[in-house]
Amino acid sequence: MAESSIIFISGGVRSGKSSFAEKLAAEEAQKTGGNLHYIAAGQASDEEMRHRILRHQKDRLNSGLNWRTWEKPTQLKELSGVFNHADIILLDCLTTLLNNEFFSMDDQWIKRQFQQYVMETIIEGIGDISQKCHRLIVVSNEVLFEPQGNNELVIIYGKMLGLLHQHIVTKAKQAYLVEAGIPILMKGKE
Repeated sequence: MAESSIIFISGGVRSGKSSFAEKLAAEEAQKTGGNLHYIAAGQASDEEMRHRILRHQKDRLNSGLNWRTWEKPTQLKELSGVFNHADIILLDCLTTLLNNEFFSMDDQWIKRQFQQYVMETIIEGIGDISQKCHRLIVVSNEVLFEPQGNNELVIIYGKMLGLLHQHIVTKAKQAYLVEAGIPILMKGKE
């Protein structure tokens, strides 16, 4: 069985996980000579998100590295054909991708069949891309540390995100949790 190409990185909001993921991607690209790709799932839906997107774009531009950015808020699988086995790909972030897919069809999120479709779509997209590249680094937020309350939408979303995390980590070569800018290796070897 071939070694997994997936590295999973999670952490709280503003934990430093994206910076760590970008550094890790750059190190992988230096080792292999592969091209750097950034799949941005974020959409500028409000002023805060616009600022976050601009900050991430500026960070990549100032890194001195040649990032190729793909704006892909939904239907991740559509990108799988553009990568090759030397490429290093950073998906930032799974939480946003799930959010975009989850709310892509008005109030369908309540239907179990739609939830399953969303899960399968994301898992299939990550699986297809991971088979076509040298390394796929998936960044996600740890939102399950906070109380979920009694809001059905929040409970369903949290459950789906938790299941996605579990699925990806079982397939991953390495998994990190980033706290206060410090990456903690949870699975795999350095």
